[in-house]
Amino acid sequence: MPFPKSFSQSGVRCDISPRAQELWNPAIKAAVENTESTITVYGIIGEDWYGEGVTLKRIDAALRSIGNEKDVTVYINSPGGDMFEGIAIYNRLREHKGKVTTKVLGLAASAASVIYMAGEDDARFVASSAFLMIHNCWVFAIGNRHALRNIADDMEEFDAAMVDLYVEGCGQSEKVIATMMDEETFIRGKKAVELGFAADTLSADEIGETTENTNANSLRKVDAAMAKAGVPRSERRQLLQDLKSSTPSAAGGITLNADVSDTQNAIAPDLTALINASKIILSK
Repeated sequence: MPFPKSFSQSGVRCDISPRAQELWNPAIKAAVENTESTITVYGIIGEDWYGEGVTLKRIDAALRSIGNEKDVTVYINSPGGDMFEGIAIYNRLREHKGKVTTKVLGLAASAASVIYMAGEDDARFVASSAFLMIHNCWVFAIGNRHALRNIADDMEEFDAAMVDLYVEGCGQSEKVIATMMDEETFIRGKKAVELGFAADTLSADEIGETTENTNANSLRKVDAAMAKAGVPRSERRQLLQDLKSSTPSAAGGITLNADVSDTQNAIAPDLTALINASKIILSK
């Protein structure tokens, strides 16, 4: 799917649902990973504020290393991210000639749920304690009323394409899927099986949790708080980079906007204490 012209002209950026970012536990990993035939989707889809994240380039390199004829297992724990990057990764996995198995260990939200759907019908699994999340495309946009109307029109088509993808994968009706996306629906493991999104649930033995990268996890919590406050992803990235380098020059330029779906009419919180706490964490 091409990047809509209205998006590139109006500075539109896909972003993570604040609710998904808040609920995501980045410490959840596969208990055992066979590095010769597995790919991990742990983190933001697209580049994150570390300049890392799960990208098409990384997935393509992993598939080439594994070999086009070999079966591959994709472990997922992600709050989502750039939907266009997610679709590109989905298409690349679908091109792979070996069997693709996808397993959700913690969360596969938004763009990550699209990647999950690249698994074959009998090879998609969700842990009983894990969740899929599907919703309409979440973006930040800047522009006049004409540009914003064009963006909304493009997003409607984009969301319709997502409906088609989910319908093809699970067999539910377009009306059912569209309603679930409108409501930003979290689907637990057993429900995913009932609805046709998953072939079965995962054994708890396949799921582990790491205590590594505690600093990164703490920064992700800061990121989640700012996302919920309505801070655009680009500004969050700059602030977090400044925090890492102890040069918080971007802090004064952030405009908070709490008018998001799950915090209607809320007042944006004061992030000063949170920012100071993250500086302490990074200085250790």
